[in-house]
Amino acid sequence: MLENLQFFVLKMAMLTPEYLDKYQLSQSFDRVASTYEQYAQLQQQIGNHLLERLEYLKIVPQTIADIGAGSGRLSRALSQRYPQAQIYGIDLSLKMVKTACRQAPRWFSRQHFACADALQLPIADNCIDLLLSNLMLQWCNDIHGIFAEFTRVLKPTGALLFSTFGPDTLKELRHSWAIADNANHVNRFVDIHELGDALLQAQLTQPVLDTDWLQLTYPDVKQLMKALKNIGAHNITAGRPRGLTGKAKFQAMLSAYEQYRRSDGNVPVTYEVIYAHAWGRGTVKSTPQTVNIPLAQLGGKRNNR
Repeated sequence: MLENLQFFVLKMAMLTPEYLDKYQLSQSFDRVASTYEQYAQLQQQIGNHLLERLEYLKIVPQTIADIGAGSGRLSRALSQRYPQAQIYGIDLSLKMVKTACRQAPRWFSRQHFACADALQLPIADNCIDLLLSNLMLQWCNDIHGIFAEFTRVLKPTGALLFSTFGPDTLKELRHSWAIADNANHVNRFVDIHELGDALLQAQLTQPVLDTDWLQLTYPDVKQLMKALKNIGAHNITAGRPRGLTGKAKFQAMLSAYEQYRRSDGNVPVTYEVIYAHAWGRGTVKSTPQTVNIPLAQLGGKRNNR
C-alpha cells in the first residue's frame, strides 16, 4: 500500500499544472447531467453554428459519430437532419449518456450512445462518414492522440467538423486569479495554430480553421462562477488549489475583476470559439497540405466581435 501511495505521489509530481483529471471530469459532468441543457445556452448556440456549417460540406452521411455528445442534443438534431443515418454518440460521463438515451426514440432508434474515452473510441476503423465534436477538445490532454483516433474511425473520404475554445476564453477570470495567487484556476485552451498542426500530423486533409469571439455579461463574478458550475465547468487541472481558497485570495480576485466592469454595471466574460473542418486522409492525393487561417490571426492581430 505504501508503494502505491509513493507511486501516486510521484505521478502527481510529474503532471503539468494544466493536466486535466479525467475521473474528476466525468464526475463533474455526472453531477449536472440532469439539468445540463437548462443552463448550456452558450454550448447550444455554438452547436447550432456547427450544424449550419454542414451546408458547406455537401455530404449525405450514412454513419455519424458525435464525440462528446453530452446529453444528446446535437445527436438528436443530426438525426432530424439525416433521418437515414446511424448516429453514434460518445461521452466520458455515464450519466450524460444515460440522459441522452432516455431522450432518444424508444423503438427502432438510429441514435446509439456509449460511455467511452475519445482516445479509445468503440468504433471500427474506416466506418464513419461524418464526425462532429462540439466543445469537447478543450477537455482533452492529448489532442494529437484524439485526432489520430478521429483519423482511424473516419472513412478516407469522411468529414470532420468540430468546435473548441481558444486561449482567450475566460481571460478576464484567468488574469484576475493570477493577481490573487499562483495556482491554476482556469483550464488551458489550445490555440488555433497548434490545432492546425495537429490535424496535419494526424494526416487529416484540407483543414480549415477560423475563430469567433463571444462576450457574455453577468451582474457580478459570483454569478459567472455559478453559471460555470451549472454546466460542469469546474477547475479540474492538476495545478488547482487542493484546499479551500482563502477568503482574502477570493476577495483579491473579485477586486481584480472590477477593472473589467462595464459602464452598464455588468462584468464581461470572453469566449474564443475555434471552428474547424477537415477531411479523411484519402480525400486528397499527393498534394501539399495547408491550414487556412483568417488574416486576422496572423501577426498577433485579433478582431474581437
